[in-house]
Amino acid sequence: MSDDLNPVPDIEEDPFEILQKHDLLRLFDELTFRQKWKRVFQGLKQPLESGEHKWARLQLLRLLSPFAAVLVPVLMLFLIALLAQFTPQSTQSFEVTVIEPTPMEDLEDIEQPEMEPLEPPDPVDIEVDVQMDVAPMPTDVAAPTAEDASVQPAEFDSVAQIRSPVVLSGMLGSRNPGTRGQALGRYGGGGHTEQAVIRALRWLAKNQRADGSWGNSRPAMTSLALLAYLGYGATPASEEFGQTIERGIRYLVGAQEDNGRFRGRDNHDYTQPIAAYALAEVYGMTKIPMVRDAALKALDVIVKGQNPTGSFDYNLRPSGSNRDDLSYAAWCVQALKAAEIAGLHRDLPGITNAMARAVGGVKGHFRQQGDAAGIFGYMRGGSRHPGLTGAGVLSMQFLGEGRARETRMGIAGMANYPFNWQNPPAGSIVYYWYYNTQAYFQEGGAVWDRWNAEFSRPLVSVQNVISREESGYVDHKGQPQETGFWESPAAREMTGGNGKVMDTILCTLMLEVYYRYLPTFQQVTDDEIESELGDEEDLIIEIVQTRPDIRELGDTHMFAGAR
Repeated sequence: MSDDLNPVPDIEEDPFEILQKHDLLRLFDELTFRQKWKRVFQGLKQPLESGEHKWARLQLLRLLSPFAAVLVPVLMLFLIALLAQFTPQSTQSFEVTVIEPTPMEDLEDIEQPEMEPLEPPDPVDIEVDVQMDVAPMPTDVAAPTAEDASVQPAEFDSVAQIRSPVVLSGMLGSRNPGTRGQALGRYGGGGHTEQAVIRALRWLAKNQRADGSWGNSRPAMTSLALLAYLGYGATPASEEFGQTIERGIRYLVGAQEDNGRFRGRDNHDYTQPIAAYALAEVYGMTKIPMVRDAALKALDVIVKGQNPTGSFDYNLRPSGSNRDDLSYAAWCVQALKAAEIAGLHRDLPGITNAMARAVGGVKGHFRQQGDAAGIFGYMRGGSRHPGLTGAGVLSMQFLGEGRARETRMGIAGMANYPFNWQNPPAGSIVYYWYYNTQAYFQEGGAVWDRWNAEFSRPLVSVQNVISREESGYVDHKGQPQETGFWESPAAREMTGGNGKVMDTILCTLMLEVYYRYLPTFQQVTDDEIESELGDEEDLIIEIVQTRPDIRELGDTHMFAGAR
């Protein structure tokens, strides 16, 4: 091809000279506002296809757009207001007719009818045959003096000035402030028993660990201590003992594993039923949701670990055991009963079935002795040791079998273990007396009156009292108070190394028997409780779950060997 058809550009020509030739670099100059407007007007005069003209139009749009954004809405509003002035308003007219009122005629006076006096009917004699099943009341026990008993001793009212957020009824009804004093007077307690109970509760508070636990078998002893406070009617809302109880609950819930068992349990795992017992009572008296969940998990282990016979054995094996242990079974029955009272049987239906099966299991420990007495042995078909007869009788009473033949004969067999602190019968005597006291109370009548006269004052008299100057205990008002504890007189009380802690708790529970569980034949109605207590505001108690240091929880042995 020729060079004319393919001209070669002059590569020697500087491109910036080309831009300057066409004056395009001027478009990128930094201009003041006035210079920019001047150049816009000059660009608009250029040809339409020229760069200057296009640039001028672009700048005009950029400069005028802010004014247009404000001016156009203003013009629209002005136009709308102008049109509104010329819009005709519609009017409506109504024709109104005024009617003159018609005068009313005067009414004649109405004559009142004469009423004949009414004569009452002649009285009629009616014979009514009323049969009432009333339990016999104490007859051969002298009434306590004013010094010993009071409807509600003023000296102790300060301990529970803040009432429980839950009004208790049924078997727990006498724990309410106000009704506790009435139960003391009704069933033979008094000021002497209350003084001993409060000294013991203060001693326990003084000896509580920083993590909220007690004793060597920490979850089990903590549970028993909580039962002692709850038995007195104290809750986390109580002024003097509220923090003590709350720390105990925190520890116990925190020690529970995901499977419902507890870290730090003893070798035979008495911990499980005792902890389930305490958690069920805590929930029954506080309705704390977190405690409810912990109680259900603990109770589920008991339900699933019941033996085929209906009794129970160490460690609650899920597949059951061929060994029936009444000492262990009694704690399981108490836990199931506490769960029923708290209403937890509605959340865990297996509780009701377990209690029904436990009747046959406990009966399997019974052995008749003579025509009128019998005992409940330690193991089915094995030990005939009578020390746990009270445990068998109380279990039968809690299972609704208080009138059964085995129960009636067992009460007679409990006479083998009279209360004698100075010369006690052989065995774990405080442990036996703990059950006997409750069983006699549930029986009531002359049987209870005799036992109450036999054990109450002597048990108070042997309490080891520490003066307020030496106790080191200060109450919620900052006042030093005396404390007290018990130590079993038995040569070999089997407490698993928990010594004074367990002895003190069991003796405290014995002296709380007057109001801890009402006997089945004499329960306070809900109306009586409401009239006594009045209305209470709801109280929310928040318990934060904590986990104790597992290194502090030893694998200790508790209740070793046969009773």
